[in-house]
Amino acid sequence: MAITLNNGFKMPIIGLGVWRMQGQEVRDLIINSIKLGYRHFDCAADYRNEAEVGDALAEAFKTGLVKREDLFITTKLWNSDHGHVAEACKDSLKKLKLDYLDLYLVHFPIATRHTGVGTTDSALGDDGVLDIDTTISLETTWHAMEELVSLGLVRSIGISNYDIFLTRDCLAYSKIKPAVNQIETHPYFQRDSLVKFCQKHGICVTAHTPLGGAAANAEWFGTVSCLDDQVLKGLAEKYKKTAAQIALRWGIQRNTVVIPKTSKLERLKENFDVFDFKLSEEDMELIKGMDRKYRTNNPERFWGIHLFA
Repeated sequence: MAITLNNGFKMPIIGLGVWRMQGQEVRDLIINSIKLGYRHFDCAADYRNEAEVGDALAEAFKTGLVKREDLFITTKLWNSDHGHVAEACKDSLKKLKLDYLDLYLVHFPIATRHTGVGTTDSALGDDGVLDIDTTISLETTWHAMEELVSLGLVRSIGISNYDIFLTRDCLAYSKIKPAVNQIETHPYFQRDSLVKFCQKHGICVTAHTPLGGAAANAEWFGTVSCLDDQVLKGLAEKYKKTAAQIALRWGIQRNTVVIPKTSKLERLKENFDVFDFKLSEEDMELIKGMDRKYRTNNPERFWGIHLFA
């Protein structure tokens, strides 16, 4: 099952995020997920594992497990590389061992002090606050992203963690419209207005953190997960599925792409097993009532400022 982007390319509606994956774990994760049917992988320079992902993809291609054209590979421009977009993209391609990307995203709508292509330090100042580069506009960054399409390095370009206002501005100055806006959205953080705005203007919404972060975000950010909510638990019992599968199915029925992250084989299977049932309109409304406007993934912990204030 796939969504057709505004440039005609198709993006599988479920993918696998590889944040916080390292070493041999990455290889096993990629190979096992391909065997299970995953064809969409969400990467980023900041995840610091593009080389390991590249090794796993190369193995999959070499052994005939899958062909390059069967996969949809996304990676992202880090904050400190806004002034070095082409170099950063080529660095990611080299690490991923690919000739082109299916999708390249601006990871966050903020440029920070350059720390060297291929490095993703937080670029903190002496005061422990993110060292924001005020000489590079998001418009400048976007036009550099558009050049990547002309160069044949990427098929589609998009944005990530952009709100309505920044997305509107991008639409105003873009020659190539963003194909995707990747944002945090889940039953506790539904962002209905932003989702509707993007979809109305032909921008596909990809839901990162579609399960509300669960234990990983509880550890990093001290947040709670929607998967423990009695509404999802009740629906899981009704449909004979898990709370995670209910949350993913809800995301799919909103016409958003979902990219859950897991390193466990059973969870890989579980997360992909969401196409044999459909939530009723009443149950979609029930989940709609769960919204707490509750963000679980907040880089303020690392940056010393709240980017989304």
